[in-house]
Amino acid sequence: MTTEKEERTLNFIEQFIEEDFAAGKYQGHVHTRFPPEPNGYLHIGHAKAITVNYGIAQRYGGKFNLRFDDTNPVTEDTEYVDSIRNDVLWLGAKWDNECYASDYFQQLYDFAEKLIEKGLAYVDDTPKEEMEVMKGDPNRGKPGTPSVYRERNIAENLDLFRRMKAGEFPDGARVLRVKGDLASPNMHMRDPIIYRIKHAHHHRTGDAWCIYPMYDFAHGQSDSIEGITHSLCSLEFIHHRELYNWLIQNLEIFPSRQIEFARMNVEYMLTSKRKLMKLVQNNVVTAWDDPRMPTLAGLRRLGYPPAGIVEFCERAGVAKRDNLIKYELLEFCVREILNKSATRTMAVLDPLKVVITNYPAGQVEMLPIENNPEDPNAGTREIPFGAEVFIEREDFMETPPPKFFRLSPGEHVRLKGAYIIRCDEVIKDTGGEITELRCSYVTNSRSGSDTSGIKPKTVIHWIAPQGAAQAEVRLYQRLFSDPTPDSHEGKDYLDFINPNSLQVISNALVDAKLMDVAPGTQFQFLRKGYFTVDTESQPGKPVFNLTVSLKDSFKP
Repeated sequence: MTTEKEERTLNFIEQFIEEDFAAGKYQGHVHTRFPPEPNGYLHIGHAKAITVNYGIAQRYGGKFNLRFDDTNPVTEDTEYVDSIRNDVLWLGAKWDNECYASDYFQQLYDFAEKLIEKGLAYVDDTPKEEMEVMKGDPNRGKPGTPSVYRERNIAENLDLFRRMKAGEFPDGARVLRVKGDLASPNMHMRDPIIYRIKHAHHHRTGDAWCIYPMYDFAHGQSDSIEGITHSLCSLEFIHHRELYNWLIQNLEIFPSRQIEFARMNVEYMLTSKRKLMKLVQNNVVTAWDDPRMPTLAGLRRLGYPPAGIVEFCERAGVAKRDNLIKYELLEFCVREILNKSATRTMAVLDPLKVVITNYPAGQVEMLPIENNPEDPNAGTREIPFGAEVFIEREDFMETPPPKFFRLSPGEHVRLKGAYIIRCDEVIKDTGGEITELRCSYVTNSRSGSDTSGIKPKTVIHWIAPQGAAQAEVRLYQRLFSDPTPDSHEGKDYLDFINPNSLQVISNALVDAKLMDVAPGTQFQFLRKGYFTVDTESQPGKPVFNLTVSLKDSFKP
């Protein structure tokens, strides 16, 4: 993430901040926050929120809080708290303060009593379903109907609210609402609920509370308590801003400013926690960290480097209107990072045996090959070469079409870092399947000292059995076959699950030196793609995930 203010065009959030400074607000200070609910795993949309909030704080030399909005004890768990911490750190964001909305439960309660004392909040006994109907319909110009409890006196409201806190009433029996504007075109201003009864154990406060603040009440007031100057959130909260400001004004507290920006909508990805949960519960994926999931845990396991995700968020920019971002841009950013960092190696996913008939039987020579041409300090390694090697089955065709420049009968190819070979004979089994190729090599064609004069049109990768071992390779594709799977009327997003989103290869041949590499280690399998060692790997039994292909026609 950018760590200093750059000489560039300001985005609209930075323009608002500059306007605030020019007006003498906040003493030229910026303090932002990332406020996730600890009820699920973070996803690609949260990555955008993190990079925007943390990036703004960094550019202005300000502060950044990680605040857990833990106001719903039924859905929250310390498992999610831990995973969120790990994800935020993984993206490179370092918070100045770790906070919890539950830290402010007493202060929020006191704020609620203040609203009651000012005649701006009341306890309502109206059943939930009836209350929804009474709110009216602004789309039809129908105002809300006042509750019969709206004019309760201050003393009665205080008494009932304190008894709610004391646990006298069951869940759903009463709520606390603010007196907004029942004719407002904004439903959030039609006497919204700010407290409800919920007898549930809280992951931090235990059983100390049985009433909990609603999001709209806890969020803005927590911002104010922490001195958040600019509350940056996604566009879906634009209709919440009026209530956000109303509460700050009537509570007479620090005036945090809410600013909305477009959420991160990416092709072929969903960011609804409810829909992602359904994928896990229906066993469409194995878990929240399945590499096909858009969760940060899933993307990390797939092998996406954090720098690639941050670069993607920054390239996507900060917009005022929702838009759909190309999935290829994300892959491009990941590929750019891995191209510079991933060690090169050769692996054969669908092996076809090649016997080099004129190479001395039993002889093995070691050939140098570069570890990473993008990194001059990466050095070289040596790989064995002998009379038997394996190539990809797709790199040979017995009857090739025009412009097929790989191996075919009578044609030459170069084996990467080794010699030029020519196919002389094709061996098949009784079913007609090719089982072996008999080839000859050009003795004076060794890479780096070739004097043969032969110019093959293609270089292919290979592996020798002396330096190979079997490993599992998982080829992942997009989970959905449609770029917007949840946008089709009359269809469920599950109708667009890609049946080929995972292909497991159990007998791939990889460099034997990779058998004990640590999970998360990344490689470029030459000509195949970038691969990451999966978390399910065990010593001697590695599993490699296809992170991203080598090339794409996309240009940012």
